[in-house]
Amino acid sequence: MPQSDQFTFGPQICGSLSDDGGGGREWLVADGIGGYATGTVSGLRTRRYHALMTVSGQDSVRHTALAALDLTVTLHSGTKVALFTHEWESGAVDPAGHRFLETFTLADGLPRWRWRIGDVVIERELALRHGYPSLAVVHRVVNAPGPVGLAIAAMCTWRDAHGERHADGPPLNVEPVADGVVVADAYRLAGPGWQPGGGWHLGVHARLEADRGLSATEDLCLAGTFFQQVEPGGQVEISAWAGDLSERPPAASVVIAAERERAHRLVTAAKAEGYAGTLVLAADRFVIRAPDGPDVVAGYPWFGGYLGDTMTAYEGLFLDTGRADEGRELLISRTRMATRAAARTEEPWQRHDSLDSPLWLAHAVDRHVTRTGDSDLAAKLAMPLGRLLRRRLSGSGPLSVDPADELLRLSPPAGHDAGSWMNGWTGDGPVTPRIGKPVEINALWVNALAAMCDLLAEAGIDDGEPRARHARARESFVARFPAPEGWLYDVVEGPAATYPLGAGAHHDDPSLRPNQLLAWSLPHAPMRGHGGAAVRTIGETLLTPLGLRTLAENEYGYQGRHRGGRDDRDMAYHQGTVWPWLIGPYADACAATGRPPEGVLTGLEAHLSEWGVGSVSETADGDAPHRATGCPFSARSVAEVLRVKRGYSL
Repeated sequence: MPQSDQFTFGPQICGSLSDDGGGGREWLVADGIGGYATGTVSGLRTRRYHALMTVSGQDSVRHTALAALDLTVTLHSGTKVALFTHEWESGAVDPAGHRFLETFTLADGLPRWRWRIGDVVIERELALRHGYPSLAVVHRVVNAPGPVGLAIAAMCTWRDAHGERHADGPPLNVEPVADGVVVADAYRLAGPGWQPGGGWHLGVHARLEADRGLSATEDLCLAGTFFQQVEPGGQVEISAWAGDLSERPPAASVVIAAERERAHRLVTAAKAEGYAGTLVLAADRFVIRAPDGPDVVAGYPWFGGYLGDTMTAYEGLFLDTGRADEGRELLISRTRMATRAAARTEEPWQRHDSLDSPLWLAHAVDRHVTRTGDSDLAAKLAMPLGRLLRRRLSGSGPLSVDPADELLRLSPPAGHDAGSWMNGWTGDGPVTPRIGKPVEINALWVNALAAMCDLLAEAGIDDGEPRARHARARESFVARFPAPEGWLYDVVEGPAATYPLGAGAHHDDPSLRPNQLLAWSLPHAPMRGHGGAAVRTIGETLLTPLGLRTLAENEYGYQGRHRGGRDDRDMAYHQGTVWPWLIGPYADACAATGRPPEGVLTGLEAHLSEWGVGSVSETADGDAPHRATGCPFSARSVAEVLRVKRGYSL
């Protein structure tokens, strides 16, 4: 295991295409504006998303551009050795360049491959230029008895990152320019010895898309090849960029050096060491600069930005990485945007985001003000946040305040009742409906009322109404949610028939889930001071090395594997699947009930080298050995692991 932010794998991992080898470990670099490069340690493209340059364009729509740079070495003897690997629709793997991989290293967040062909050693290193849609790749001849030829074939496409492109579709425009080519009028490649190509490689297969029940084949255009004879110690530099195609980026080696220096600055600014430094660099991948200010990508390679995910991850991504100023800007812009959206009577809520996102926003603002002492921010956002909560809970949308007890009830229109972060959905409807009064939404509500009281006081505004409402909501929560089983109900006053809504009958659901942790973990949690037996039970039942299960193994409907097609995966999404981000609420709940969260990160630290290298996955199987699933790089997971590590000095 690495002792710092460097991960190195040897030939047994690199030379294997299995899930446990180089075919199942992925790397990621990001450009800071929504684009990214990602692939596997082995070099095999196993996802439709694997590419050396994916560009984020207007409205944050991502397009895959440069799929691969296929390297072939010509030895002094004239022998040609292919160092790249493709899998084809037939099932064949050809060529099998991964067999020559000696090491893969992720250092300072940047990937480096080293191939050995006898006494010839070749390295590839790449980076994305921060703030620009621009790729830099350097190939070095580290050792050789004489000059060798490096041929680097550009395998190109231009498509939506979530789709495929085929040779029998619209033609891909390829225009030659000085030392390279412009593809689809969208991006440019430049390097030495450019030789125009042509034609398509048909039936390139992405095995993980097939496993997910999605289209798994595409065709790639051979736009051309860079070629140069290179002496030992020499190198070939290639650049690719979108945007202003006439403006050349700095040399590839300059970009790579600058990105390494930037990584060092990030870790130094965060005052982080070892694994904490690794997590700081992982967190940086999710923070981007959008046209309207800072934003957060929820997960790579397929997620965009969501208010709920962003605010759940806020503290770890910004306050634990030394980026409070950036975070402040984000909180102001997102509060403004959410308030404007809530004012649109024709669209009082957004289906694509969690209904509890305004409550997480109030929590994030409260944590920022508490940790930084920024009373000016409290004064700026207290009133807009109050208006946002009133509009969201006015009764025109799915959430409303029950005047009988001041708790929140979820009563959405038919077909829109997935509710909070538990938003699994299939063609038959929501998998875990939150109709009624869900424990997590009401814990967030009680917390938000108290947070609003503090923000108003910090802003010098004396308003007794929030304090009275908070006291009543907290009292109702404490009286209503404890279940005879010894933990909290997951939902109270839900329909007797889960879906559709029953005819007036109500049901209290005692399913053992981790949602109730928020009732102890939040700063103004309603159950603080009311004992920790439930938290102990959750630890004994739901805690795994990679986080917490979303349902106890002995509960009806438990699913221990998060695999298969989309409906299969969504059915298991919150029915036992492990979510690493829940380690944050669990650690806080343990501390709140007098049990220091010692040892809870051991498995998660080991996980940094197991799937998304240097990062933390979105989910994992509920059953041992808890194989990672979902997106390999998750903002909430990274943020909460980092927050716990730094907050509890683990």
